[in-house]
Amino acid sequence: MSLLEVEALTKVFRRHHGEPGHRAVDQVSFTVEPGETMALVGESGAGKSTTGRLVLRLIEPDSGSVALGGADVRALSRRDLRTFRRRAQMVFQDPHSSLDPRIPIAESVAEPLVVHRIGSRAERRDRVADLLERVGIGAHLLNRYPAQLSGGQLQRAAIARALTTDPELIVCDEPVSALDVSIQAQVINLLTDLQAERGIAYLFITHDLALVEAFADTVAVMRNGAIVEQATVEQLFRAPRQEYTRELLDAVPYVPAPQA
Repeated sequence: MSLLEVEALTKVFRRHHGEPGHRAVDQVSFTVEPGETMALVGESGAGKSTTGRLVLRLIEPDSGSVALGGADVRALSRRDLRTFRRRAQMVFQDPHSSLDPRIPIAESVAEPLVVHRIGSRAERRDRVADLLERVGIGAHLLNRYPAQLSGGQLQRAAIARALTTDPELIVCDEPVSALDVSIQAQVINLLTDLQAERGIAYLFITHDLALVEAFADTVAVMRNGAIVEQATVEQLFRAPRQEYTRELLDAVPYVPAPQA
């Protein structure tokens, strides 16, 4: 059984004055296996981020189904949805979206543990310190506020926050697009290491096909709310079937290898 099964997912954002709604996600279907990275790629406005939010039930679809480990996410009760939130987390493009500017980093990272009543206060403190150290944030930064950290440090803290509940799936919504290239590489390497250690599956939302080639296992190309092509990364880069996919690949900057 696949870890995540998405079938015919559709979301229409209604407009005023009787105008037709905007079909942001249109009959989207895909699966993600345990420990796999699947990339959702496409231009801005293709429906990638909306799909990620639908998967985590941060917004409700108009039709279609989402199942995590065989359980229908749309049918979950409030109590079961709480359990689901432990199993599936999200890392946003802007870490300020998930880190409260009014409280120290360690408290923000601990918040999911508090919400889900995991561990004693001392156990939570130790777990947060261990996780932040694991993502490269030392003890001297635990009591700093978000405004006192760099963008790369904040995104590492956001990743640590997503890891607190030992999720099986993390939806990463453009998690490195706001970072410098050197910091991007560090964060991607961190995600790769964590996946190898913990068997986490990623739904990796991005417009950057160079990142996809380096990081993902499978890829779905979205355009105007619909998936127009799905393949393994190797197949897609070697022999794309759709003209739109070829256009995206042609736009990837070519960096020549250094001369020996």
